[in-house]
Amino acid sequence: MTLYFLVKYLHVLGAIVILGTGTGIAFFMLMAHRTNDAAFIARTASVVVTADAIFTFSAVIFQPVTGGLLMMLSATSIMERWILTSLALYVIAGLFWIPVVFMQIEMRDLARKAAEQRIALPERYFVLFRRWFAFGFPGFGATMLILWLMIAKPF
Repeated sequence: MTLYFLVKYLHVLGAIVILGTGTGIAFFMLMAHRTNDAAFIARTASVVVTADAIFTFSAVIFQPVTGGLLMMLSATSIMERWILTSLALYVIAGLFWIPVVFMQIEMRDLARKAAEQRIALPERYFVLFRRWFAFGFPGFGATMLILWLMIAKPF
């Protein structure tokens, strides 16, 4: 096994973790939200925040490292169009993901408070959920395009 192959494997694995965790988080948050059960939403959001912190954050930090190593090992220029496009999409994904993390934390806290007080979820929770849901499309879409560029390198 060459160093290049190992780094490439780790890079692809990181992309899988980002996509898999993002998909799983979205699915579980959506399913919890549909119950309208504050206690269930609070428990689910708590796990989601932890998963984001452990898996997504570590993969997001690791991707530029492995990507940079791959460029060095293959003598690929950062000026190649597909790499510049991927980096721009990475920034776009990050611009949508970072606020989502804070939304998830606030939704968790609002659901916890509602569950503790045995009251309905406040309107702020629903505003955040709609925004969280909307932010998922460009964030996830940018990530999917990066994966396509990693595989296809069309230009």
